[in-house]
Order: sequence, then structure tokens, then C-alpha cells
Amino acid sequence: MKYKLSEKWIKASIAGTIWAASEIVLGSFLHNLRVPFSGNILTAIGLIILISISYIWHENGIFWRAGLICAVMKTMSPSAIIFGPMIAIFAESLLLEFSVRIFGRNMGGLIIGAILAMSWNLFQKIANYIISYGSNIVEVYNSLLKFAQKQLNIQTDIVWLPIIVLLIVFALFGLLAGIIGIITGKRMLRQPAKEVSFSRNNSVDGIRKNSGEDFKYSVGWLLIDIALMVGSFLLIYYTPWYVWSIAITGVVIIWSSRYKRAFRQIMRPGFWIFFVLITLLTAFAFTVAQGGSISWAEGLLTGIQMNFRAAVIITGFAVLGTELYNPVIRDFFQKTALKNLPLALELSVESLPFFIGSIPDLKSLVRKPVSIFYNVLSQADRRLAEIKGIGNIPRKIFIISGPVGGGKTTFTKNIIEFLKDQEIKSEGILSDRITGGSETLGYDIIDISTGKREVFLRENEKTGNEKIGKFYISPKGLAKGRSILEELTTYITGIVIIDEVGLLELQGRGWHDSISELLEKSSNHILITVRDKFVDEVKKKWNLSDAIIFNVPDNDNRKAGWLIYQQIKN
Repeated sequence: MKYKLSEKWIKASIAGTIWAASEIVLGSFLHNLRVPFSGNILTAIGLIILISISYIWHENGIFWRAGLICAVMKTMSPSAIIFGPMIAIFAESLLLEFSVRIFGRNMGGLIIGAILAMSWNLFQKIANYIISYGSNIVEVYNSLLKFAQKQLNIQTDIVWLPIIVLLIVFALFGLLAGIIGIITGKRMLRQPAKEVSFSRNNSVDGIRKNSGEDFKYSVGWLLIDIALMVGSFLLIYYTPWYVWSIAITGVVIIWSSRYKRAFRQIMRPGFWIFFVLITLLTAFAFTVAQGGSISWAEGLLTGIQMNFRAAVIITGFAVLGTELYNPVIRDFFQKTALKNLPLALELSVESLPFFIGSIPDLKSLVRKPVSIFYNVLSQADRRLAEIKGIGNIPRKIFIISGPVGGGKTTFTKNIIEFLKDQEIKSEGILSDRITGGSETLGYDIIDISTGKREVFLRENEKTGNEKIGKFYISPKGLAKGRSILEELTTYITGIVIIDEVGLLELQGRGWHDSISELLEKSSNHILITVRDKFVDEVKKKWNLSDAIIFNVPDNDNRKAGWLIYQQIKN
């Protein structure tokens, strides 16, 4: 795999993966036990992770990137995209990022950010009710509180009181999370990361990546689902009750027959309990609480209408979430401005089992929160080092040698194909000879990853001013090759190919600087082709005494490919 990621995205991937691991492991546990404020507890854990990591990694933008990665990784466990938790996670990370940008990366900025992020949960809950049940739910809320105020003979307006009380509770959650995060972060600065042995978390075995193999995705069905949602809302507001009730029942039945998740949503006991509760409360609010301005029949009908709207929202978004997991749609978004995200997610998927195994049980977390968070987060730097390959991957250097026109490039192409069959990706540049009859007219460089070529050497002096032998060097081709190799100094791939290295590089030109950068900063395995008479000089210049050399006339490309494969795997 190749990670075309900056260090900032790599760090965000690690932070987002730790957050996602806690959501997957502890989230299932908390929700299954119906623990009060379970959403706030999970948000607090995420905030502690981000705040703690900010003490060792200081780059701006890590928070929102980590939130985005964690939000998307929520699709690892369920069978569809779940919009509510994903929006909440990303919004929380944005608010923390916003606070730090405004108030600074200090205690004040971090705590304010934690309070804002935690408070978002309350506003999202309110927004969810309004989206699901429409503006009538606000009127029901106001009517019930005013009725209570009148019955209790309270002179002060108490409409905002429940919201204010809840906001204070949420803010206190945020304050506590901020303090724990700061304490953990400072401890991480004082104490170096250490090896921590964890017992394997049982939840690891139950987590698998959503493959979607049992579901036939369809862009056509996605468009139909959107049309059904829009049509349902229009029917609710512009047709009599007997029309919209029958039509929406039919839509929900259609959805339930195709989408298991939509069926599960409407079969939950909680859905029907809430259905009855909302209907009765609405009827009470619009009749008794408002002094009998409408009849009970009209009140009940309004409540039923609100519930049908909620059914469309709940099942509709479950349906859309399933279809949006379509690989075709995900591939489309990979080509957008968020093209780094899929690469970061690949990295996160690799890291996820390790961090899931690191998450302790909830009892341990409650007893020693700071120590537990320190133990888990201290592995972040270690994982960063592993990804960057610092001191962990014994890099191998391979040299393909041979005379001019001796088939070095063809030999290398065959090795690339062989390694591809073994699922080892080759990247870098090939030097393709351009001939006219038996005469060599020049060379093109080919980007192995894309297959695109660029003029590199030609006899025509219009190609460029710089020259090697009888050939003029194209500045555009030289810049293209350097750009390809420069990217590979910070990215991890199977093996980097440089075809070819010779007199130009020995003179300090051509790919000289790129080779030096790769050897100094990258842990990638490297294969270079070298004219046989320059092999010793190339080895001496870059200290490649341990390089494994294949002389083209003396070696079979398949055997060479197999040996390279074994060396890389070992």
C-alpha cells in the first residue's frame, strides 16, 4: 500500500483511529446497557484523546481531520452510513479546532473548545427532533411547559429552563473532559512513551469491515429513494390524511423489503412507544393545554402526521445511508478535494485492530482514567514511527545491471509485473528508449503508477540546454521525474524503481538529489538500473555495499523477481 499523505494526515489518522476504536468498543457497551448520557461519555472520551495528543503533536488542522476520519470510520461496524453520530463527531472536532484557532492552543482554548464541542450534542438533539417531527414539536413543547407553569402557578417563564439546565450539565461534562485531557497531555510530555502490554479486547473479534457483499447497491435506487422522500413530504403537507397515510405506509413497506436496516428502525419497540407518546402529547398540548382551541380528533391527527414525518426521516436516512456506501459513490468522492481522506482511512483500517485491542474495559477506565488514557495514547508516537518506517523496516536495495541496450528496462518491467502478481506495488520511473530503426533517438520517462510518459532525452537541441553525451535533457521531463521521486520520500509503497542511474547522477545531476533524499528520509525498498561499467561508482557514491545485484545477461527475470519478493517479505 502507498500512503500519499503528509505527516499531518498520518497523525490525524492515528488520532481518529484511537477515537473510532473507543466509539466502536465502548459505544456498543454503553448503548446496549442504556447508560444515561452515553453520548456525552463517548464525546468526552473523544475530546480527551484529541486534547491529550495536541500536547505531543502541535500541527493545526489535526483535530478536524481526526474527527472526519473517526466519523467515516463509524461505518466500520454498522451496515450503512449513520448520519447522526457522524455529524456529531465531525462537528465536535470542528468546534475544538475553532476554539484553539481563536483562543490559542492553551488551557483556556482547549477547555472552551471541549465545552463547545460537548454542548453541540444538546443542540443536535434539539435539531433532530425538529427535523424529524417538524415545527409542531416546538409548539407541543411550548404548550406543555406553559400548561405546567400555569398549573404550578409559577410567575417566571420556564420555557427555556429545561434547556438551560441541560446546557449546564453538558458544559460540565465538557469541562471535566478538558481537564482530564490536559492532565493526560502534560503527563505524556513528562514521561516518554513506553511499551504497554494489553490483554486483547474481546470486541476485536466482533469488528469487521463492512464489505457490502450481501447487498446489491444501485445508483438508480438512490435516486428513487431521494424522490420518495421528497414526494412523501409533499404529500404530508398538501394532501388529505387518508392519501398521505396510505402512500407513506407503502413507501416504508418498499424500503423495508429492500433495506434490512430500515426494517429494523421501524420494528424497534422504542419507535412505537414514542409514536404513541408523541401522538397523545400532541393531542393533549393542542387541546387541553391550549384551552380546547381544536378537537381531540384534530389533535390526534396532528400527532399521527408528526409521527409519519418522523418515520420518513428515520427510515429514509437509513435507506440513503445504505446506498451511499456504494463503492461507485465512494470512488467518486476519492477524486474530489478530499482525495487524501481515502488514503488516511486505509491507514486507519490497518491501525484499528491494534488500537481496539488497546481499549480497556469501562470499569478500568472509570477507576484510573488518566493512567488508562496515558497508556493508550502513549502508543500514538510509536505507531507514527512504525508508519514512517523509522528504524523498523530493514530497507533493501536492488541493482539491475547490464550494458547499453542490454534489456535492463525490459528486465525491470517483468519484475514489476511479477511483484504486482504478488500484490507488491512498484512506483517510480522507467526510462523508455525511443528508436528509429537501429538508432537510439532518445528516452522518455514513464510514471509507473499512472503509465503517463514525458520526453526526457533527445538529440534535438530544442529539447533543452543541458546535455548528457549526445542527448539534450528536457527540463519538463527532468522536473516530472524529480516530482515523482520526491513524493516517494515521504510515502510508503512496496518498492521504488529508478531507471536508470548513471553518468548524469554521478555528476550530481539528474536523479542524484532524489536518490539521496530517498536513502536518507525514506524506508522504501529501492530498485535501480545501472549500466554495468558504473555499478561500482554508484555503490561507492551512495554507500550501497549491501545492495543485491542482478546482472541481466546472467539472470532470469522471474527468478530475480522471486528473490526480490522474498527479500521484501522477510
